[in-house]
Amino acid sequence: MAAHIFSTFPASMRSLLAFVPLSYVPALRNTCQVKGCFSWRKRFSTATSCTSVAQYDRLVQCGSLKEDALQRHILQPLEHLQKSLQNYNNNPYLNPPPIKIHPDCDKINQVRLILGATYTPKNTEENTPPPPPKGFYIYGDVGTGKTMLMDIFFSGVPSSRKKRVHFNGFMLDVHKRIHRRKQSLPKRKLGDMFTYDPISPVAMEISRETCLLCFDEFQVTDIADAVILKQLFEALFRTGVVVVTTSNRPPDDLYKNGLQRDTFLPFIAALKEYCHTICLDSGVDYRMQHKTKGGKLYYLTGEPDANAVLDAMFEELAFSQKSLTGPQVLTVLGREVTLEKTCGSIADCTFHELCGRSLGASDYLEMARLFDTVFIRHVPVLTLAMKDQVRRFTTLIDNFYDKKVRVVLQAAVPLEQLFVHTGGDDERDQQLLDDLGLSQEAAGRLALFTGEEETFAFHRTISRLTEMQAETYWLEGDRGIGKRRRHT
Repeated sequence: MAAHIFSTFPASMRSLLAFVPLSYVPALRNTCQVKGCFSWRKRFSTATSCTSVAQYDRLVQCGSLKEDALQRHILQPLEHLQKSLQNYNNNPYLNPPPIKIHPDCDKINQVRLILGATYTPKNTEENTPPPPPKGFYIYGDVGTGKTMLMDIFFSGVPSSRKKRVHFNGFMLDVHKRIHRRKQSLPKRKLGDMFTYDPISPVAMEISRETCLLCFDEFQVTDIADAVILKQLFEALFRTGVVVVTTSNRPPDDLYKNGLQRDTFLPFIAALKEYCHTICLDSGVDYRMQHKTKGGKLYYLTGEPDANAVLDAMFEELAFSQKSLTGPQVLTVLGREVTLEKTCGSIADCTFHELCGRSLGASDYLEMARLFDTVFIRHVPVLTLAMKDQVRRFTTLIDNFYDKKVRVVLQAAVPLEQLFVHTGGDDERDQQLLDDLGLSQEAAGRLALFTGEEETFAFHRTISRLTEMQAETYWLEGDRGIGKRRRHT
C-alpha cells in the first residue's frame, strides 16, 4: 500500500521520498531489529541482574556500544554503589531510633543539680545509623555517555524505591507538590499572619517514596529553583536518599552568574559532601558519530518541494493512525494549549506554535506523553535577541530527547548554523534591568542578560538533534511497533 501511495507522487517528490525513514516499511524495520540495530537504550530498558561493568561489556560485544576506556573506568565505582544498594533502604533515617536514656537518669540529675549540671542523654554508636552511601555527580561535555552510564547503573539496582527522571520533570513535580500543600492550607482571615514552609514536608514526602534518585541533565537556570534546591536537597540527603546525577557543568559552575547566586552556594557544598564528583570528558561526542541512514529528517525551508515532502510524510504516518487529522487541545496545569494539526500520536507544528508562545517544560512533557512524532516547521535562525525562544527550543528538545519523541525539522539554515551568538540587548532586557535596579555593568556579568547559558545549552541541543536524526533513534521512538496495522 505504501509503495502504491509513493507511486502517485511527482518524480521530483519521489526522489526526495526515497529518504523516508525505514520505520515506514515494516519488512525493513524487522530486518533492523534482527541485526541488532537498536542501541543501548532498548537493551536495558528493564531491570537486569547484571553488574554495571558486565552489562557494559555485553553491550560492547553485541555492537550496541563502542568501547571507551574512560566510560568503563567510571562504571567501576558505580558498580560498587550498585552493590551497596542491593539491600539498602532509608527507613532508619526517616524514623531514627529513640534515644536511649539511662535508667537512673532522675537520680543522676538530682546529684548533678546539686553540682550545677544536668544529665543530657545522647545517642550511642549502637543506635545511630551509619552514614548513607554517597551518590555520584557525573559531569562532562555533551555526547560523552553520561546518561548511558547512569542508566546502566540504574537498571541494575534491584529496588522498587528507585526513580530515574529528567531534572526538568523532577522540579516540575516539586513545584506541583509545593502548590498542593499551599492550596490545602486553611483559609486565612484578613489580617491573620503566619508563615508556612512547604519544602521540608515535600522533601519528606519524596524521601518516603524513594531511596535512590537518578537525575539526567542537572542544570539550574531559574532563580525559583535555585532558592528551593538548598533546603530540599539538604532534607533529602539527611533522610538517606542517594542521588546519582549527570550534568554538562562541574558542581562549582552550577547557576553560574545567576541572580542572587550567593544564596545557592551552600547547596553546592552539600552536593559535594553527599556525592562523589566524576568527570567524563573523553573529548568524543558519540552523538555526532551517528549517521542518518535511510531517513532524512532535517529539511531546509528553501529546498524545492520541502513543504510538499513534509506533507506527504505526515500523511503517510497518519495513514496508520486510528483518528482524524485536526486540532487538539492539551490541558496543562489548568491551562489550555491548542495544537492546530494533529493525528493520533503525530503532531505537525510550527516553531511559533511551540516556542513563540509562553510554553514551558510542563507543556512539552505533556506533548511528549501524547505524541511520538512531532514535525517542527519554519525554525528561523536563532539569535540572542530571541533568548526566550532559544530557551524554549532547548527545553523542548531536551524533553523530547529524554522521552524518545521523534522530530522532523524544517529550518532556515543547516543545523550547525541554526544558532548565532549575536544580538541581545533588546527593550525587554533594559526594562528588566530597570525593574531589578541593575546597571549595564552588572548585566554584563549575569547569565540572564549575557546569553551565556543559552549558548552553552544550545551546544547540547545541536548534539541531541544530530542523534535524533539517526535511524536507530527513529526506530526506538516508534511506539506503534507491534501494534500498528500492517499494510501490504
